[in-house]
Amino acid sequence: MAETEATLLRQFPLFLPQNRSKTVYEGFISAQGRDFHLRLLLPKDLQLRNARLLCSWQLKTALNGYHHIVQQRMQQSPDLVSFMMELKMVLEAALKNKKEPYVLPSPPKFYSSLIGEIRTLGWDKLVYVDPCFSTIKLKADVSGREHLITVKLKAKYPAESPDCVVDFPVPFSVSWTPQSSLISIYTQFLAALESLKTFWDVMDEIDEKTWVLEPEKPTRSATARRIVLGNNVSINIEVDPRHPTMLPECCFLGADHVVKPLGIRLSRNIHLWDPENSLLQNLKDVLEIDFPARAILEKSWLRGLLTSRQSFNIIFGECPYCSKVSKLFVTFHKTVPSFQ
Repeated sequence: MAETEATLLRQFPLFLPQNRSKTVYEGFISAQGRDFHLRLLLPKDLQLRNARLLCSWQLKTALNGYHHIVQQRMQQSPDLVSFMMELKMVLEAALKNKKEPYVLPSPPKFYSSLIGEIRTLGWDKLVYVDPCFSTIKLKADVSGREHLITVKLKAKYPAESPDCVVDFPVPFSVSWTPQSSLISIYTQFLAALESLKTFWDVMDEIDEKTWVLEPEKPTRSATARRIVLGNNVSINIEVDPRHPTMLPECCFLGADHVVKPLGIRLSRNIHLWDPENSLLQNLKDVLEIDFPARAILEKSWLRGLLTSRQSFNIIFGECPYCSKVSKLFVTFHKTVPSFQ
């Protein structure tokens, strides 16, 4: 109960209880940059299906043509937070359609159906919905990673399949029939996320345990990484998202006298590659190296550069890999003499 009240206050700070029993709420609901006054009377058992909604004339006018949807939502919403969220979405859609009369508005049944689908999915999955209900963003959390899907509904939805935009390393298409819904899209989205879990585990380990030069801010669809191996030498790998623990495409970058031995080791030890191990561990085994940490390697090449300079405990210098100016904080250890 306390969590529901906190969510209501966070989402609708201007809509507050007027008595201790919380059977009367009054305040404002905001939509399209406007505030609308309303009052909600709940029975003693706090059941919404027996509640009364009193609207200001401005709110009544804005919801003209949508009153039956509001009544339906009040009958079916499981709690006050869900009802207020649904009321806000209906109000946004109503105002948008009134603002743009030259656009043929979708029938009220369209909005009612979509709101019901979103409620079934759970309001915690909803990230964004535009006032016309033509673009909906949903989120999913898998293995501590948040993923988004943007669903773009077409005019003939659900007869016509919507467009879906995701940040995947492989194509994503949904299986669709006129009986399909947001729920079926979300189910297929979750299945696709699960199939790519190992790929993202592999890429996350690389990002966390090595010095990745490129890309600086990898997206979930990025399959390539350029990783530092040592001073002035790096490796570019291209990982197959369908088989992420198999040997990736490898390209060594650096001076010949440094790169050539790495290529020889890769050819000599390729039989050691074990798909049961992580990709990073396999690279360590076949290349016979430990990937250097960024902080350690930065300290040794920045100190050795002729163009570097030190100010107190900070070393400034130009990165030999990307030519960007870098700075390194150095910790000094000093011995304090003891007096006897």
